[in-house]
Amino acid sequence: MDALVGLLDGPRARGAFLLRSVMSPPWSLRIQDRAPLSLMAMLRGEAWVVPDGGEAVRLRPGDVAVVRGPEPYTVADDPATPPQAVIHPGQHCTTPDGQDLTEAMTWLGVRTWGNDPDGSAMMLSGTYQLSGEISRRLLGVLPAMLVLPDDAWDSPLIALLGDEIAKDEPGQELVLDRLLDLLLIAVLRAWFSRPEAEAPAWYQAYSDPLVGRALRMLHNNPARPWTVATLAAEVGVSRAALARRFTELVGEPPMAFLTGWRWPWPPTCCASRMPPSARWPGRSGTAAPSRSAPPSSASAASARGSTALARPGADGRYRRSSRSRFLAWNSSSVTAPRSRRSARRSRSERTPGGLSGAAAAA
Repeated sequence: MDALVGLLDGPRARGAFLLRSVMSPPWSLRIQDRAPLSLMAMLRGEAWVVPDGGEAVRLRPGDVAVVRGPEPYTVADDPATPPQAVIHPGQHCTTPDGQDLTEAMTWLGVRTWGNDPDGSAMMLSGTYQLSGEISRRLLGVLPAMLVLPDDAWDSPLIALLGDEIAKDEPGQELVLDRLLDLLLIAVLRAWFSRPEAEAPAWYQAYSDPLVGRALRMLHNNPARPWTVATLAAEVGVSRAALARRFTELVGEPPMAFLTGWRWPWPPTCCASRMPPSARWPGRSGTAAPSRSAPPSSASAASARGSTALARPGADGRYRRSSRSRFLAWNSSSVTAPRSRRSARRSRSERTPGGLSGAAAAA
């Protein structure tokens, strides 16, 4: 695994919002959908991206902008054009004063919208709507907005996405999701190679002969039960030398970096969306790091018993499993006689010689 694979392996669009916009000036769209990441590519004409509190950036044909949310921003023909529509979470569209524009929107074709079918500006937009679709580690190293100029790379992906976005064929949503992932990865790979890109410290440390080798080992096999001692032995230096040099270049100790590398995905993500080498279940010698203490054997047994109580039957109803019924029967059969014996002893202790109250009175 090279330095970028683990970082860029995260994007996994799931029903991403993709749109081709065709506009004639004046036009302005206020984007406040709180999406974690959005991508815009100019096919023709120009547009301005104006982040709140930031400097406006012009997009020319072939340029690609990547905007990290959830802060709002504006896309317009000119920074001075007031917004005419506001995009809310879920891609709900209203006027600036809150009037619904869902019915008033002018659709010019499949996934194509705008105010003029022959507009001078045409732009592709792709939005990752859920935070689980982008890894936290990737979001953590991206600026609020980056722009890759057309002359900085050469790729057919923008034209391909532009062709596919207007099709309505079986499986088209999946095709568009994967094309959006591929375009984002290609853009970020080209951007990270530029001098103005602020690459993370661990990425820059790959050039160091000592720390770079340690990083490759951690990236290639994150499921191995690493310690500073085993990592230092593989690299061929002392533990102190490795820990000191690693912390100096990466900014954190080796094991802290490994823990963060293993778990950059949100808890809501399913394990299948993690890199294969980082899926711990079923691997020997490793366990997922936890911020809480591990459950005791008693609580684990209790959890197993409780899960056995909720298994759906063929009719859709939840029934107790045979194991849970056996545990319930066994518990009652053992504890009930013991309780009756205790009750008899208690009654006998309250009367002389163990006789009943009536006999004692006689």
